[in-house]
Amino acid sequence: MKRSIKQKVTGSPAVDGAGVHLVRVLGHGTVDAYDPILMLDSFDSTDPSQYIAGFPMHPHRGIETISLIVKGKMMHRDSLGNQDTISDGEVQWMTAGSGILHEEKLPASERMLGVQLWLNMPQKSKMAPPGYHSIKKGQIPEVPVDGGTVRIISGSYEGVKGFQGNHLPLDYYHIKLEAGRSIVLDTEINKSVMVFLLSGDARVAGETVREKTAVKLSEGNSLELEALEEPIDILFLSTDRLGELVSGGGPIVMNTREELDLAFRELRNGTFIKEQMKYD
Repeated sequence: MKRSIKQKVTGSPAVDGAGVHLVRVLGHGTVDAYDPILMLDSFDSTDPSQYIAGFPMHPHRGIETISLIVKGKMMHRDSLGNQDTISDGEVQWMTAGSGILHEEKLPASERMLGVQLWLNMPQKSKMAPPGYHSIKKGQIPEVPVDGGTVRIISGSYEGVKGFQGNHLPLDYYHIKLEAGRSIVLDTEINKSVMVFLLSGDARVAGETVREKTAVKLSEGNSLELEALEEPIDILFLSTDRLGELVSGGGPIVMNTREELDLAFRELRNGTFIKEQMKYD
C-alpha cells in the first residue's frame, strides 16, 4: 500500500535566539499530527548578519535536539562540558533528558543551510541522563541510488546502519536527487513517517510540494519521492508515534503541567541541572 499525503506545512519566517532569522515549519500547532517530532526549524541564508548572533545559553528538558548542517558551521557548548563544532554534512544529537544548558553559535559562512528538529522523549525517559553526540561526515554512511544518494543520519537503509539514539527508534535520511530522478522507499506500515523539503521542490506521493514544506504521510509500506526541474535535498524521518500527553513551555517539554511547573521552579532555585557542570 502506497503512502499518501495527510498534511502539509510550509514554513514561515521567524526570529529566535539572539536574533537568528530562520524558517519555522513545525511547532506548537503541529505536535499531535507530527508526533513525536515537536519542532522543526530550517536555516537558509547567505547573509551572516541574519544568524551570527546565535543561540545563547538556554535550558532543555524532556527532548532530544538533532541539528543537521548541510552547509556552514555550528558550534556547541553545554553544561556537561562538551564543546564541539560541526560543519558541512554533519550532525549534533543532544539528549536533554533530566536537564541540560547549552549554547549554539553560527559562524559566518558562504551559506548557512540546515535543520534543527526536536524529538520528543517517551515519558519513561524524560528524566534520563543528558548527553551529547556529534556525528561527523565520515560516520554517516552514504548509499548510492539512481541519480542520487541516501545519507543515513540515523537508523538503517537497505541493511546499512547509521547512528541510533537510546530512547526512540529513528530512521533519518538525508536524500539528494538530481533533477528528474526519483526513489521509492520501503516503509514499515505502522511507522510515523514525514519528509521535509530542505532545498528544491519535489513530487511526494504523487503531489507537487514546495521547498521548506514538511509533509506528514498516511500509513503504508512504500513512498515515492521525485525531483522536479532542479536537484533536491529532502529529509525522511520514520519513527514510533508516542501518543502521550505533551505539556511544553518553550525549550522544556514534559507530560503534565505539574512536571512543567516543577522544571521552571528548579530553574529559578538552581536545582534544574542534575549533572554537575564541568566548566566555569
